[in-house]
Amino acid sequence: MKPTKTILLLFLISVVTFSCSSDSNTDVNEYVDLEAASFEDVAYGDHESQVYDIFLPAHRDEDTKTLILIHGGGWTSGDKKDMNGFVELIKNDLPNTAIVNMNYRLANEAAEAFPMQINDVSGVVNHVKSKLNDYQISDDFGLIGTSAGAHLAMLWCYAFDNDRDAKMVCSIVGPTNFTDPAYLESEEFENLLLLQELYGIDLSLEFLKTLSPYHQVTADAPPTILFYGGQDPLVPVSQGSMLQSKLQELGVMHEYTLYPDAGHGWAGLELLDTWSKLKSFITAHLED
Repeated sequence: MKPTKTILLLFLISVVTFSCSSDSNTDVNEYVDLEAASFEDVAYGDHESQVYDIFLPAHRDEDTKTLILIHGGGWTSGDKKDMNGFVELIKNDLPNTAIVNMNYRLANEAAEAFPMQINDVSGVVNHVKSKLNDYQISDDFGLIGTSAGAHLAMLWCYAFDNDRDAKMVCSIVGPTNFTDPAYLESEEFENLLLLQELYGIDLSLEFLKTLSPYHQVTADAPPTILFYGGQDPLVPVSQGSMLQSKLQELGVMHEYTLYPDAGHGWAGLELLDTWSKLKSFITAHLED
């Protein structure tokens, strides 16, 4: 079965991005003390995109928690540098937290998104866990994703976190349910679905459920915080509200924020509100 080229084409992601500089160190094996340290492009696989940057706080120890950042880009584009603004916010406001900012293999005609990108999230988690003694951090993780990255963060936490390493997950405008009528009954979806049928790609409802955090979430899911825009042209409002209702039904700790006038990303006071709520959520469910 070939996965989700239809879904990939649905999202040309335009989430809020930031720019900043980052430190570079050449060899993670040279790390010998507990001063603040950072390492760029640490390889967790053989592909050129299977790398991450890690930022380790000073005075860390075996209880230090880690946030993993997953960029957006419609599963076909984007880069970890798009999340550098979050890196700086976390460094400034949560200075005792380690940060992993990951790249993953991008989907194209020769490489489908699923399960490749979920495997890359697992690859990052497993690689960091194999380096806990080197990094001097714990194996407690929180995941933050934007758009397609938020979809990957939620899907991994709900269905692929076999060791229950994730203590919280954040979705900023992430797709949650590919069986939502807002997708299946839209003219754009139908036109793209026809193209996929011409190429012989199976997009059965069962397969779409496999890809949907909404259909994969259980009562054991980690605390989840959701942010969505009421005027988002790419991710319908129902994506956030449906998952919020499912989490409530299952008794999963969660928070949900809808910015009625925002699109696929926002700035100004709404962005300040997002970070304020997210910071408090991280402190309560990861740092505590």
